Amino acid sequence: MTEVDKFTWEIPAHAHPGMRVPGIVFADRELLEKADQDNALQQVVNVASLPGIVKASLAMPDIHWGYGFPIGGVAATEVEEGVISPGGVGYDISCGVRLIKTSLSLKEAQGKLEELVDALEASIPKGLGAGGKLRLDRREMEKLLVGGAKELVALGIGWEEDLEAMEENGCYPGADPAKVSERAYQRGSGQAGTLGSGNHFLEIQVVDGVEPGAEKMGIFEDQVVIMVHSGSRGLGHQVCTDYIEVMGASLAKRGYQLPDRQLVCAPIRSREGADYISAMACAANFAMCNREALTHWIRECFQRVFKAGARELGMELLYDVSHNLAKMEEHEVDGRRLALMVHRKGATRAFPASRPEVAGRFRETGQPVIIPGDMGSYSFVLVGTEEALSKSFGSTCHGAGRALSRKAARKAVRGEELRKRLEGRGIMVRAAQMSGLAEEAPEAYKDVQEIVEICEGAGLSKRAARMRPLAVLKG
Repeated sequence: MTEVDKFTWEIPAHAHPGMRVPGIVFADRELLEKADQDNALQQVVNVASLPGIVKASLAMPDIHWGYGFPIGGVAATEVEEGVISPGGVGYDISCGVRLIKTSLSLKEAQGKLEELVDALEASIPKGLGAGGKLRLDRREMEKLLVGGAKELVALGIGWEEDLEAMEENGCYPGADPAKVSERAYQRGSGQAGTLGSGNHFLEIQVVDGVEPGAEKMGIFEDQVVIMVHSGSRGLGHQVCTDYIEVMGASLAKRGYQLPDRQLVCAPIRSREGADYISAMACAANFAMCNREALTHWIRECFQRVFKAGARELGMELLYDVSHNLAKMEEHEVDGRRLALMVHRKGATRAFPASRPEVAGRFRETGQPVIIPGDMGSYSFVLVGTEEALSKSFGSTCHGAGRALSRKAARKAVRGEELRKRLEGRGIMVRAAQMSGLAEEAPEAYKDVQEIVEICEGAGLSKRAARMRPLAVLKG
């Protein structure tokens, strides 16, 4: 491995048999060693063997081992000659984060905080098996899978202006419900508008640091904001499961020699590839609907507690961005403008203001990137950079990245003790299960501030604001 600069390391393409491109890891020396210990660097090497991959197999500083691709992995394949791999998206398709602003200062909200948390806990379904408040028949569900958050807004759930603050304006194109299995429908049924389990959360935060550009996004010091982290629930998991099986069955006829069967893939232009992309789009639209419905109920809770309308309370959506998705994008590679399928798994799109995909309201700042920390640490709003386009296909980190497995975290931490520790620091905690809380303990994650600083040092993104937690609701 070669040190390119302080925050960039290269695994040459000739270092391992089968590599078509080099591996590039954005990290400092300490994080690089940790990634090597959990086999994530080998996964960077493995991804470099995918048919049609261009430029490099990339890894963000929050890299850790995942299914096929490392979490924190980015890979772009040529649309005409390359492949799409479900492992490059992950099981929780379009798992993502959004940040909802308010006009409230901490001083204005402090006295109502416990009442607000109680209201949110009563209103937001959370946990592994939690069912939602949206009761949809099959036809209504199919409409959401095709129309995404736009369809939900048409039903009176969410605001029209939210759509401009979402990737793809809240609707991922090319969705075809016929490509979603009956089992996936069953698993997703009743889960719209639910938080889910694992690392999914709802967090009330206060802004305690702003950088140039924050004001243009309506972010100010001491502002109360709400962060939501959720995904496509059982539906997305089943879509991934189904198409890993479908593509696995066709591997032999393709003649692909893959270093890891978890990298199962299919040509983008093949029937299997096209079907997966259509089903993935359905799951992405479901995930965006999920977060939009949660936002609707969050606004209702604020209205009840603060005795004012959500618009009067300034509850605008800053941005909603996925960190498990593959998207068709155009990028310049070696002087050529190419149509690419950019896989981002545990990595976030971070486009500068110059990209046409960035909404008009962000033309002065660039696309916001919402980065959650852990329950006891800071979260961040970043913005995309021009430099990221040439270095990482306009991608940056997605969070702190795990340092301990869930099993190891449960052994190291007791959920009830963690709750008391956090509440001793003034952070209210509500959790569906104490064991689930222990899995997401602060010590289970890397230092998010260090991750953000490395991304900034590497030129992938820059800071706009920093938030600290006031209250956490965990699935």
